[in-house]
Amino acid sequence: MTQQQIATAPPSRAMGLRGLCGGSVQLPGDPAYDMARSPWNLQLRDHPAAVAYPAFPDEVAEVLRAAADAGLQVAAQGTGHGAPPLAGRLADAVLVRTSAMAELAVDADRRIVRAGAGVLWGDLADAIGRHGLAARHPSSPDVGVVGYSLGGGIGWYARALGLQCNAVTAVELVLADGTFVRATADADADLFWALRGGAVPVGVVTALEFEVFPLDTVVAGALAWDWTAVETVLPAWVRWCADAPDEVTTAFRLLEVPAVDPVPAQLRGRRIAMIDGAVLGEEAGAAELLAPLRALRPELDTVAPVPAASLVRLHLEPEGPTPAYASSALIGGLPDAAIAAVVAAVGPGSGSRLTAAELRQLGGALARRDPAGGALAALDGQFLALGLGLGGADDEWARQREEAARFLSAVQPWATGRQYLPMLDERTDTRKVFPPGVHARLSAIRDAADPGHLFVATHHAGTTGTAT
Repeated sequence: MTQQQIATAPPSRAMGLRGLCGGSVQLPGDPAYDMARSPWNLQLRDHPAAVAYPAFPDEVAEVLRAAADAGLQVAAQGTGHGAPPLAGRLADAVLVRTSAMAELAVDADRRIVRAGAGVLWGDLADAIGRHGLAARHPSSPDVGVVGYSLGGGIGWYARALGLQCNAVTAVELVLADGTFVRATADADADLFWALRGGAVPVGVVTALEFEVFPLDTVVAGALAWDWTAVETVLPAWVRWCADAPDEVTTAFRLLEVPAVDPVPAQLRGRRIAMIDGAVLGEEAGAAELLAPLRALRPELDTVAPVPAASLVRLHLEPEGPTPAYASSALIGGLPDAAIAAVVAAVGPGSGSRLTAAELRQLGGALARRDPAGGALAALDGQFLALGLGLGGADDEWARQREEAARFLSAVQPWATGRQYLPMLDERTDTRKVFPPGVHARLSAIRDAADPGHLFVATHHAGTTGTAT
């Protein structure tokens, strides 16, 4: 009698990680694996060889050594909000989730914050707000502090204060060989320079420190019209931006408003044109500055003095895990022809159902190269054009991508040729991001810090992928 041979799957190379991080490692087939591998952006459906949750730098070092011994690569991720384009490239990689690194300390006297790699901006904004302080935070509370801070960081005070990455004063990380490093302007200065906006995969960041500033209240809010007013509102806003002082940072959006709280009832379920933003200064000065926009008679005007900590929710972005797609381009200017192209691509009559076609106001401090800054010391452009798709069924994503591409194609003749990586969900060549000298220096730093390329590179050209 012949015994039937039953084929069995070979043991996973990641089995050697089992038991690390106090048992917080999930392998394919484990009950919690599917939850562990899912980022904030539910459109991303990667299947890594393992998912590890280290809570301390020494646990990160153990994971890195075990991954290297198993012949696996490593990709680190916090919330996954704005997760980098790694789809299809994690089957032979360990996904290191940093959410357990939740240290948060505020030194109000020195105006310095220390944040672990798992801290979210909503929690940090609330914590520093209790001290009358503010930071160059993003437009969503559940963005990770570390990923945003090291990727660049365009916040509501950006035209006055510049990029968040250049507020960073120290970065702590574990290198590929398990070495712990605290990089500052005076120690491991090359790493410190590269980590601030360089998007180089040189290690797993465990914590960072950065400067904050005194601000208790700020004039901020939104002006909204029906989207049929776009042909009047958009050119008026573009002209207004040309003369706006650095103290104001705004964004224009053609937006499909979800029918949910906390959206004002009169806007729910509608397509609108919206200008939102903040003004640093007194209320009277802000009112004078905003008068030309208010003269356009918005249906909704919420601009008023508000607690600075509340600005992290000003943009009404969704909170909690959500399917999302983003693509963007840096734009040198928006002449009449560019405005007409935008209206034709995503305005009334276009048939577009893109969740948001956004133009963020740049310039000011963002355009002035910070002499003490990192690899990303300035942004080349007067506007950032952003096509954003949110939510929806699986069969809608091809349409959202097509409509985002249509919007960006419309403004392409006025693009600078540079890219801003944190708002790109597609892989790109980083030579489109950095000048040749900066690009070459980043490549050399990456090769020195991670000669075996343990860390998965997010983008092309060998200098890329932020390990945060």
